[in-house]
Amino acid sequence: MSKSKPISTSLLLPLLLLIFFVISSISSTTPQNADTPADDDLEELLALDREIDEQGEEETHNKGGPTPPSESEILRRAQKLVIELSNDNARRVVEGNPFVLLLGYAPWCSRSAELMPRFAEAAMDLKGMDGDRVVAVAKLDAERHTKAAAQLGVRGFPSLLLFVNGSSISYSGGFSREEIVMWTRKKTGYPVIRLTSHAMAEEFRSKHDIYLLGLFEDFKGPDYDEFLKAATADNEIQLVEASNLDVAEVLFPNIKPQKQFLGLAKNEPERFIKFEEAFEEAKILHFIQYNKFPLVTTLTELNSARVYSTPIKLQVYVFAENDDLKSLLDPIRDVARKYKEKIMFVHVDPTEDNLAKPFLTLYGLEPEKPLVTAFDNRVGSKHLLESDLTPNNLEEFCSGLLGGTLSPYYKSEPIPETKEVVQKIVGRTFDASVLDSPDNIFLEVYTPWCIDCEATSKQVAKLAKHFKGMENLIFARIDASVNEHPKLQIDNYPTLLFYPSGDKSNLVKVSKKSSLKDLAKFIKTKLKPGAEKNASTEKDEL
Repeated sequence: MSKSKPISTSLLLPLLLLIFFVISSISSTTPQNADTPADDDLEELLALDREIDEQGEEETHNKGGPTPPSESEILRRAQKLVIELSNDNARRVVEGNPFVLLLGYAPWCSRSAELMPRFAEAAMDLKGMDGDRVVAVAKLDAERHTKAAAQLGVRGFPSLLLFVNGSSISYSGGFSREEIVMWTRKKTGYPVIRLTSHAMAEEFRSKHDIYLLGLFEDFKGPDYDEFLKAATADNEIQLVEASNLDVAEVLFPNIKPQKQFLGLAKNEPERFIKFEEAFEEAKILHFIQYNKFPLVTTLTELNSARVYSTPIKLQVYVFAENDDLKSLLDPIRDVARKYKEKIMFVHVDPTEDNLAKPFLTLYGLEPEKPLVTAFDNRVGSKHLLESDLTPNNLEEFCSGLLGGTLSPYYKSEPIPETKEVVQKIVGRTFDASVLDSPDNIFLEVYTPWCIDCEATSKQVAKLAKHFKGMENLIFARIDASVNEHPKLQIDNYPTLLFYPSGDKSNLVKVSKKSSLKDLAKFIKTKLKPGAEKNASTEKDEL
């Protein structure tokens, strides 16, 4: 009989906090008593929490060793730090505290449920802020308390808002515990964390995968002011400062003795990057934006918004399952290192439908093996590495992307093997079958999801039957959802186009609202004299 594995302590807190929020969402349907934690003053809550901390320290001292908090203790602390708002107390809490971080949620919202544990963890960190910067952390069931939601500006789920002296600021940071805390600190007057000892530096390093370190002989002067401006403006990276070289080297080893230094540290092979430009806010922010991601970034739900908003205009996406990536990662990193700050490399697991499917649909691909695509957002083009994924092929692909010499990729269905009365056109045959054809082409552009396309397709089929056998005239159709061509830019379906023989650049857009007889009349006027003599003699009614 196999032994069951114990639950990891690193997973225990999020699990318990999630259970707490679900329970508190259910219990919020009953009226609150006047003495419930939701209506307590924040100072009382913090004082009580400090009392619990002190009791824990005393117990630890008496027992001679650390005692992990019990499940009930974790829940108790979370309950006392996150204030439950309602229609009755929302305005009082917001106006009665200088800073309030609010999560507006709905019990049925899965994204709210995912965010709640991280939000509560952030509340436990924010309780340590000092003086007049104490942040009250609150949550509101916006579906039940609609009046309070309208008053506070909660318009979606989940919504994060920071209230500063009663006025709201929309949240614009990340959604991990650390990112929520960092963003809140920055917006409440703590853009930089100052470290004064080895112990503080070690603790900071253990909690942060990425940070920007500033070493200053003293914390003043124009360069330091620019550092502070950048710290306040950036919403994603924690900036940290020290004046002692030994303390700074805990976070960034081998700093040469100097009056000031700036460097970015990341939890990856390219861990330490030194800033070597003038200390100006814009240049510091540029340095952060172009260096904050790993050499190869794995796309996740948490970082997707930041990846999509990157200022790096050239992006290479590697679609590979995690097992396949293991053997590919080092060679890809070697190539990425050569294009650092110029091309962003992103890994996407194709089994993650929510993340991969939008990209693969855009390319019309269903990968059976690792593949590489690219975007050039300078000109709005997309590209595909059509050869095998090898270091040499990937480097040649990236060189062409950077130089603007890669051929754009246009998705296409396979070339059809048979011809029908209304010919099927695909992306790969559009040139030969339409633009280079000596015939007149009547083309229907449609998509499967277009509600009006079916009726139009029936009309085109009737026209093709009526004009069957006519010289110099071909009826065709193309599914624009899976076929592309640079000279077929359509955004309204269905679309009817007539490409006249001998002058395909002078195409005519035909009204899709025309009756069948009007369409037939239009076609006859566009044909050369006598072309109709070989048409079908069947008396089809139009």
